[in-house]
Amino acid sequence: MGEEKISPEKLLLEGRTIQFTPVGYSMYPLLVPGRDQAVVAPIGDTVPRRGDVVLYRRIGGILVLHRVWKHKKDGFYMVGDNEKTVEGPLQREQLKGILVAVVRKGRTFSADHILYRAAAGLWLWLRPFRPYVARLLSKCTTRR
Repeated sequence: MGEEKISPEKLLLEGRTIQFTPVGYSMYPLLVPGRDQAVVAPIGDTVPRRGDVVLYRRIGGILVLHRVWKHKKDGFYMVGDNEKTVEGPLQREQLKGILVAVVRKGRTFSADHILYRAAAGLWLWLRPFRPYVARLLSKCTTRR
């Protein structure tokens, strides 16, 4: 017998909080695949603010976990922590959940923790320079 696939969207619509391991490196370095888990609550009436991480569905596409770059009248603009390109506008109905915590090496910490918010804010500010920062970090970590 096959394993039943559970829809994260359905669970969120039921008002349940979900926990999963992100796939891919779009949210690196603040969410590392294979190491970190995202705890996402239903978005409900919450209006995400700059720096919040939101689970959304691309039109006709996949669920994506990215950070709010800005919110304007025409919608929300998102960007992955490991990306330079901003995606949007996304409509409110595309937003399914909001990151409330991160589980790293068995420890859970709030997405509203002051250190996490500070790191996220700094990383958003560095968006135009991320390729240069990544290259510099890569060179520093590969040197012997």
